[in-house]
Amino acid sequence: MCEPGMSLLPSPTSSGTQVQVPGTHKGWLFKWTNYLKGYQRRWFVLSNGLLSYYRTQADMAHTCRGTLSLATTHIEVGDHCHLVLSSGGRSYYLKASSEGECQRWISALQQAKANTTHMMHHSDSPVFVQKATRILSHDSGDEGPVSQAERTLTQGALKTLASKLEDLSTCNELIGKHGAALQRSLGEYEEFHAATEGASDKLKAVNERAALFRITCNAMVNACRDFLDLAELQSRRWQRILQHEREQRHHLEETIEQLAKQHNCLERAWREAPNPHAEGAEGDESDEDENTEFFDAMEDSPAFITVTSPEHNKHRLSSSGQSMSGGLVTDWSQEHNSSDSGQLRRARRTRIPDKPNYSLNLWSIMKNCIGKELSKIPMPVNFNEPLSMLQRLTEDLEYSELLDRAAHCSTSLEQMCLVAAFSVSSYSTTVHRTGKPFNPLLGETYELDRLEDYGYRSLCEQVSHHPPAAAHHVMSQRGWTLWQDITIDSKFRGKYISVMPRGYIHLQFHSSGNHYVWGKVTSTVHNIIVGKLWIDQSGDIEIVNRRTKDTCHLKFSPYSYFSRDSPRKVTGVVMDSEDAAHYILSGTWDDKMECAKIVDSSGGGCGGPDVRQKTVYQTLPAKLLWKKYPLPDNAENMHYFSSLALTLNEPEDAVAPTDSRLRPDQRLMEEGLWDEANAHKQRLEESQRLDRRKREAQTAIALDEGRDIDSYQPLWFEKRSDPDNGNSSYVYRGGYWEAKESQDWSQCPKIF
Repeated sequence: MCEPGMSLLPSPTSSGTQVQVPGTHKGWLFKWTNYLKGYQRRWFVLSNGLLSYYRTQADMAHTCRGTLSLATTHIEVGDHCHLVLSSGGRSYYLKASSEGECQRWISALQQAKANTTHMMHHSDSPVFVQKATRILSHDSGDEGPVSQAERTLTQGALKTLASKLEDLSTCNELIGKHGAALQRSLGEYEEFHAATEGASDKLKAVNERAALFRITCNAMVNACRDFLDLAELQSRRWQRILQHEREQRHHLEETIEQLAKQHNCLERAWREAPNPHAEGAEGDESDEDENTEFFDAMEDSPAFITVTSPEHNKHRLSSSGQSMSGGLVTDWSQEHNSSDSGQLRRARRTRIPDKPNYSLNLWSIMKNCIGKELSKIPMPVNFNEPLSMLQRLTEDLEYSELLDRAAHCSTSLEQMCLVAAFSVSSYSTTVHRTGKPFNPLLGETYELDRLEDYGYRSLCEQVSHHPPAAAHHVMSQRGWTLWQDITIDSKFRGKYISVMPRGYIHLQFHSSGNHYVWGKVTSTVHNIIVGKLWIDQSGDIEIVNRRTKDTCHLKFSPYSYFSRDSPRKVTGVVMDSEDAAHYILSGTWDDKMECAKIVDSSGGGCGGPDVRQKTVYQTLPAKLLWKKYPLPDNAENMHYFSSLALTLNEPEDAVAPTDSRLRPDQRLMEEGLWDEANAHKQRLEESQRLDRRKREAQTAIALDEGRDIDSYQPLWFEKRSDPDNGNSSYVYRGGYWEAKESQDWSQCPKIF
């Protein structure tokens, strides 16, 4: 943010013109997006201590891609026109087009940071900021954008101003009377002493000063009256605007609720009515080979059809062993069962207390939270499940056997198939899980030591609270290491909740050195207002082998009432570094995944050049990669937990004092004591808010004194730069398992 009058050179725009607006700084910068696309040109706007960026200038009217507050942002200047902005776990890697342009941006950013910090330090800190935030963010629990208390305060201020103005008017009348009497007395005194020339001059000067004093008092009272009139005018204007916004909000709530009810009725009617598409599908299938499968066109890639190769059908058993050397078996579930029977594992619990039947109106709580981040909404435990987000993150290891098998594959392409199946399997536990995990406290950890049965050790830590971010590290004795740094971005949209994980999962195999990287798709919880809650996964996953440059593109198709495809469908293609397709993947994220080796491909369809043609892949018979475990008995009364999930919160000795198992509100909820759990949850969250305010105050003091700022540092993880793409992420620094062995937890904070 630039102060008015500050000399600041403008930035070039796309048309070659320059932008120079008082108090703002705008221009093009190159921003690092990901390791596939590299630096991309983006339009940046610096205003009021906030740095925002957009894809183009036209997007400023409707779509902001991201915003950083300069008050809490660390500015790091690099070589060759590079600079890095870091705040709250997010980092912007930027590059200017020239050295001069880079220096202009650095000056503007540093000036904005200094101004914003100065304003924050000299404001009425906690109370002022909290009140302003509550008004601007439409805090839940208020009747509208401004609460009843705020309106009462405004009206009281106006009444006080009016009372003070009356006092001033009274004083003005008294001053006028006394001033006139004083002037008359001075006039009489002047006539009486007219013979004395020196005394007359002094009396005239005193008389003029008295007149000026009375004029000044009148001007002051008139100015106060004008101020009050203006305040009353603005108050009436804001009251009209507030009333209009309140009516619009009420109308929007009624519209959303009505649409939700209509949507629910339409869904119910569609499910009860006969499906004409299903009948048409049966007719179509009668004309096709029973082994033919049709896939939807994937975004940003050619559409394709897979056809099982006829000449291999009669040799299915023999070809199954030849197509994939290294152990992609035809019946994975049999292999899993046989491996289980050969190991003696520690007995784990197989059930938890049944979930109490508490009814609660979700709409009454959520209607005031539309558009807000889900992690910032105070929610009772009635909407939770008795697991933390760290434990849910650990559930990604439910099917770690897939990685054990992948470690022994003879080729990287076969290994990619199993890695892709593993990435899909992590969503199978969510199909019935509509409960919200507990938001971990800053510094909270969760360990899962399964060396004796699964061969791995897992550790998670909450490394940031706003935005919520968790780091995860898994070391397996069976040939692989997995780590991830995930930030959750969640929004409530009225009828549904969207959860968008940000970050990447890394997987490295020890023997081959193959390093796989991929992200996560969007999870959506539907029917928030009325109807039965259900979850869908949608989006694309791009898995890249950094060593060989092999890729796998997976598409999670969103559920559609009118689609012929099976719900929760996942399709994918495995390609080598030359973009040649080798395997087709298909299945559903809640049940199983299969793969088929491609033996031939050709362009399909007919028509002119304007007709989009599909690529036809001829494949060997499909092989089962992964099959979901059945849920335990009585799972519907135990939050639909899987066998692994039932053991995650099982009490265990010798864990760190920050472990999620020791969290009291979560433990009480699991035991069915929800009222007590809500009380403890409120206590823990208030303690965390207090700690955060203390850290912010210490940071402000350090900035004001010009000292280095010691931001929050996780205990077991540290931020490092990725050598392949320059992105910063949290990786395991070591020491946890050694501390557990010696039972030295002295460095752990007390958070529960």
